[in-house]
Amino acid sequence: MQLLFVYNARSGKLNAFFDSVHKIMSPSTYSCRLCTLTHDAFQERSLWKDFRENSGIEMLFFHRDEFLQKYGEVLEAKFSYPVILRKTEERLEVFMTKEELNALSSETELIKRINARIKTL
Repeated sequence: MQLLFVYNARSGKLNAFFDSVHKIMSPSTYSCRLCTLTHDAFQERSLWKDFRENSGIEMLFFHRDEFLQKYGEVLEAKFSYPVILRKTEERLEVFMTKEELNALSSETELIKRINARIKTL
């Protein structure tokens, strides 16, 4: 099993710069809760990084444009971004929706939710 984390952001250095400025200037209007949960304005959050490196869960990370390029534009309308998907041999399934991510207030909650959901699989 793999978890695919798809950020509601575009790839590239210029986009990363604008995203960082947006997070600093107006964090409440930033459109990617997953980005906010896993990264501060300039780097990956340390608690999240430790979890990602030591959880034993295979995780892949994509900006929305990278995900659509790899898995096909046909998926554009299928998911609301950001989203965490579970990749099985047969298909991609929603593991955590945009609405669920938006309801989380910290990376600690994200980690707890991921661990709890994995236990039910």
